[in-house]
Amino acid sequence: MALPRPPADVDVEELRSAVGAANIPTLVAVLFQLTGDRSWLEKPYAPERGRGMDDNDSGGLPDEVQDEIRAATVDAVRAWAEGRPPAVPAPTGDDLVELLSVCMGEPVPADFEPMMAETLGFRSAAPKRPERAVPEDFSVVVIGAGISGLLAAIRLREAGIRHVVLEKNDDVGGTWYENDYPGAGVDTKSYLYSYSFFPRSWTSHYARQGEVQRYLCDVADHFGVRDAIRFRHEVTDARWDEDGRHWLVGAVDAGGARHEFVANAVITAVGQLNRPKVPDIPGLSSFAGPAFHSAEWPEDLDLTGKRVAVIGSGASAMQIVPAIAGQVSELTVFQRSPQWIAEARDVFRPYTSAQHWLMDNVPFYLDWYRARLAWTFNDKVHPTLRIDPEWEHPERSVNAVNDGHRRAFTRYLDRQLADRPDLRAKALPDYPPFGKRMLLDNGWFAAIKRPNVELVAEGVAEVTEGGVRGDQGTERECDVLVLATGFHAHRMLYPMSVVGRDGRAVTDVWGPDDAAAYLGITVPGFPNLFLTSGPNTILGHGGSHITMAECQVNYIMDLLCQLVDGGIAAAEVREEIYDKFKSAVDAAHSRMIWSHRGMENWYRNAHGRVVSTTPFRVVDYWTATRQADLADYHVDRGERAGTP
Repeated sequence: MALPRPPADVDVEELRSAVGAANIPTLVAVLFQLTGDRSWLEKPYAPERGRGMDDNDSGGLPDEVQDEIRAATVDAVRAWAEGRPPAVPAPTGDDLVELLSVCMGEPVPADFEPMMAETLGFRSAAPKRPERAVPEDFSVVVIGAGISGLLAAIRLREAGIRHVVLEKNDDVGGTWYENDYPGAGVDTKSYLYSYSFFPRSWTSHYARQGEVQRYLCDVADHFGVRDAIRFRHEVTDARWDEDGRHWLVGAVDAGGARHEFVANAVITAVGQLNRPKVPDIPGLSSFAGPAFHSAEWPEDLDLTGKRVAVIGSGASAMQIVPAIAGQVSELTVFQRSPQWIAEARDVFRPYTSAQHWLMDNVPFYLDWYRARLAWTFNDKVHPTLRIDPEWEHPERSVNAVNDGHRRAFTRYLDRQLADRPDLRAKALPDYPPFGKRMLLDNGWFAAIKRPNVELVAEGVAEVTEGGVRGDQGTERECDVLVLATGFHAHRMLYPMSVVGRDGRAVTDVWGPDDAAAYLGITVPGFPNLFLTSGPNTILGHGGSHITMAECQVNYIMDLLCQLVDGGIAAAEVREEIYDKFKSAVDAAHSRMIWSHRGMENWYRNAHGRVVSTTPFRVVDYWTATRQADLADYHVDRGERAGTP
């Protein structure tokens, strides 16, 4: 763990000002590490439990106690800057569990200790590298240069493994390159939605699309991975060559020319929310004006004074509608079903210069701040989403705590729509909270109350030349039609043709929408093919996609290093390991909220099986992906054909 370099001359007033803007629970952890004084872990200084997704900046403590903590932190930081080393530089084991529990204001289970020790930098986790020299003919193809693809390229470069990244777009970024619609941004706190090894001074608590895209471009530049990326190369097919024990990957460039790449292994980094899903709505092609999916927003579109209809009310629509409501003359939103919406008071709140100063200059502060976000947004809520078979109101919630969530979210909705009872019935869901993706209120309720905005609680039956007709007969004219209709999340690897052993395609194994993979990463019959953002890896209960990507790439790199070190040509997950994991996933999901039959969500396929989200905690997945066990694989130690 690298601590900030002590300033040559600490400006005490600047330090005091910055500490005045600090998160108190984070300061308590910092103060203990700097001083070793256990009294800071006890009452009256121990923070109270935070509520919901709030940062709990005050720790629930009285002003005078907060002032004591701040004053003591100023003294401790000054002493550190003058050369006094931290009293507890790297707590681990029971000491860390205790400190975590104090900082979070609630008990943190002991099985979180390994993950949090690494997150906080108290236990090193060096990137995976082969122990022996990598053969010159060993190479990897990475498909996609978004979050996971960039991460894979960075780790492959560090490991000295030759690779090429094939990216269909003009630049890196993946989802964040493509989804630049008005209002686009993260719904996970910025300091959590970033690589653990590449921090950023984020401008706001929830970064907008442009800032995330710039961050990913900076990552590519900083780690020098652009020279391995072939932009405007869209992969069309991948086929396992049994004789050569390698993959043949076909791609088409912007000019239509076909290129073939040979690699010992393939890492797919195409994401689940990558291919826009446009429903087969009668009359859609007859619409006279611009009609487009939200992920394909026209660059030169001017909505000023236009009549706009938005089909859908999910995550994309929730960001688009508030962003354009003040610009258009009329805005109609066709909503098939309402969403649960959580209050997010800091959704647009910027970080101050004082807060950035803390992150940059106070030892341990950034790491503890990020660890608190990880606890709040990753697994804290997971136990409350398990189905209680004895619960007496399964029609509205899955257990007593989930029912409490329902009451809290309903109270917030009622406050926001107190003056619009007509909207309450349309906006209040009838299924359990968290059953679909929880959304943050970034001005949605305020937007749908505007006089020029109408929420139509109907699906869409037809698109006409001049507008939209709902399935209950409501017709509205519009000049522009926005399809916020989601993605082909269940059609994993679509539209690529992926063919493994014996000429068997991955679609033969999965069918149209029933994907499964061991750890979401690998499938029997497809040697040396490794998925990121694969089946059952999306976080339905909350958390950072980047955390999951780091877990997956860590596992893949460990396996690749074992292939190199062992002179292994191919590794194919055993059928019984795959089946056991799939059964465990399905059994766990049967006890989780996403299998609740009172709703539809994009996590489930047409037969009701959950194929997108994981039923497990982040810490469980982190633990499972620390190291690959070759005993889980059929290992082929035959000769590899050289890479042309």
